[in-house]
Amino acid sequence: MTRFVTKLAAATAAFALASVPGLASAQTTQAVDEKTGPVSFANVASVRIGNPGSLITETQRSPLTPGQSKLSPDRTVVPRDAGEQSTLGDKWSINLGRYGAPSPFPAGIASRDHNVIAALQQTTVPTAVAESNYALIDNGRGGAKPIDNTVLVLEGAKSSVDCSSPSKATSSTSVGKIWVRDQNGDLKPSGASGIDVKGLKLGPPSMVKNESLSKDKTTSDLTVTRVTAFDQLIRQDGWRAGDVTAVAGWKVDIVTHVRDEEGKDLREARTTIVLGGVSCGIPRNFVAKPAGGTGPGAAPAQPAVPGTVPAGGIPPQTADSTRTVVGLGLLGGGIVIGAAAMVLLRRRKPVPVREK
Repeated sequence: MTRFVTKLAAATAAFALASVPGLASAQTTQAVDEKTGPVSFANVASVRIGNPGSLITETQRSPLTPGQSKLSPDRTVVPRDAGEQSTLGDKWSINLGRYGAPSPFPAGIASRDHNVIAALQQTTVPTAVAESNYALIDNGRGGAKPIDNTVLVLEGAKSSVDCSSPSKATSSTSVGKIWVRDQNGDLKPSGASGIDVKGLKLGPPSMVKNESLSKDKTTSDLTVTRVTAFDQLIRQDGWRAGDVTAVAGWKVDIVTHVRDEEGKDLREARTTIVLGGVSCGIPRNFVAKPAGGTGPGAAPAQPAVPGTVPAGGIPPQTADSTRTVVGLGLLGGGIVIGAAAMVLLRRRKPVPVREK
């Protein structure tokens, strides 16, 4: 089935590209190697529930010729549909910046579209960026308005990578403010470099059948740190590194202590969320092409999309220096891995969380 879908996506991409006027000249541009050449990836938000269960949203991959793949603005929330909800659970959701009324964000934070792009520059340097506002919402709180259920906000979050050369692979992870609910239930700014909170009133992402959970006694330990290693990213198999790799993003680790009305520990739920995960990778002998040159790869061209990436929507030709593919994702739309992940929220002895 996977092989069939891959072949179908490749055939669809080839047909779409061949249908674009003026593409014949663009196809003469020399492509980078799909398996070993310079590459970048960008993902707006993904979640690991327990150990093997993961929900991975659309991942953008840089094209094989100069251009960029950008996440569609239609992706505004996680989970987006019943399939994603069956993996994450029905209690949590993540707003990705755009909202209607009422707002899940603190006053003063305007609705905005995210900017999630994986690109191959005209010099064949791979770059990636992910920027937006993020809100983690616990619908299990039962608040009347979305903001009443918001427990964590990353305002003005941005992560970016640039692999210009083996000696100059750079990354940056920043945020304007991190907001978190304190023990009094107030959503307040808590710095811009990361947080470590114990006893947060946050329930698990899903319930276990016949579970006698107490909302008052159940708490979570939450930490927010920067992504510093490739293995910290939550990714599909097709998301690869290079001989030299740069990574960035925000990592949210949550340990939920589920308790009953008597304060007895029922189970422990572990969840990891990566917001704005990006990476770029290059071979150890990579040399960027001269900027503004006339050789292969220097002129803007319709990206040659790898066979494992659906072509997505191709906007009209513009005067920009590159064309853009509004990507459907690395391996399709929202990728849901481990649909039975709720089974992972099984009973086990709580593990103490080390105080910083």
